[in-house]
Amino acid sequence: MRPRRSHRSRLARHRRRAAVVAAAVLAASAFTMAGGRPGQDRPGADRFHATCRTEIQGSHALAYCHNPYPETDRVRLHVDCARWWDIDAVGAAVDIRAAGYVRLADRCWKEVRSVRVSHERP
Repeated sequence: MRPRRSHRSRLARHRRRAAVVAAAVLAASAFTMAGGRPGQDRPGADRFHATCRTEIQGSHALAYCHNPYPETDRVRLHVDCARWWDIDAVGAAVDIRAAGYVRLADRCWKEVRSVRVSHERP
């Protein structure tokens, strides 16, 4: 049979748990106040990156980009081809102004391995 714990030891254990929980809550609130979430708009944050979605359809690569921010974003489509003899494609840079929308397209001779969009300031 286990000896019964005193009321004081349970109270001390409860206080330790409360201190740990309070420290965790304070750390989490400090993290969020410092802008701990990536991609979250904060005052003074750099607001320039257009949102893009890409598609691969056989040997064709497409990207649809929308710029919701007031600054212009220069985007470029990069297509990596699957075959070693097929030349990878890098498209021309296109400026997307505020609230602008653009469709980028390029292709390989055969299959497309991957597609990405690069962003830069004009």
